Amino acid sequence: MIQYNYNHILSAIIYRKIADLDLASQLHGSQDFKHFTFSQINIPRRKPSKNGLISKDGKFNFYISSPHDYLIQTMVEGYLEDPNVIFKGDNLMVEQVELLKQPDFKKKMKMKTMSPVITRIKREDGRIWDLNPGDLRFFTALQQNLIRKYNSFYDDVYDGDEYVKIVPDIKSVKRKRITIDKNGTPTYHRAYLMHFDMEADEKLVKFAYDCGLGEKNSMGFGMLNFVEDNSNRGSK
Repeated sequence: MIQYNYNHILSAIIYRKIADLDLASQLHGSQDFKHFTFSQINIPRRKPSKNGLISKDGKFNFYISSPHDYLIQTMVEGYLEDPNVIFKGDNLMVEQVELLKQPDFKKKMKMKTMSPVITRIKREDGRIWDLNPGDLRFFTALQQNLIRKYNSFYDDVYDGDEYVKIVPDIKSVKRKRITIDKNGTPTYHRAYLMHFDMEADEKLVKFAYDCGLGEKNSMGFGMLNFVEDNSNRGSK
């Protein structure tokens, strides 16, 4: 059974499968952007229960994506060298790891989230507040976060057009309450699944696709896919 809040479990599995142990340690200990993201778990044959989702045939899959080619390479090596993973005490076997071709990037694309998007602000009282798509600050924060991540990854200042327009399909917006439990200390986040139109410099569209949109990408938030072709996605 896969519990409903599994982000921290899946994140730990990903770190443990990075074959380059120095890189794994560096990423895990970094307070900066980690420049990778992963999708929600997909269970083709599932049955819901009170405490989680049951896979009827014991199989599930998920996607990992990063603009860091070597990071993807060393993750793949880790799964190939040792296909066993421990998921909440269960010993599972990875049957397939596949690198998928990226699509053609355009300035205007129809996209959807493969894991919910989160973005936040710090209020005057010092509390961190999760924004929602009904607040214009949600989209401003996404744009600013994307530029900061781009600058961090390339260790340079982005000198292109910073215009980023994101228009959600309101009917598709779905709020998810995600619990992240680190060392027995849970934190709660409001994040959003949605379909949306994105318009930006092609470099920023590609980077959002590779790295994720919004905050906490390395904890399984903000992974994107193009609506036109659901097969071309990151690395599985």
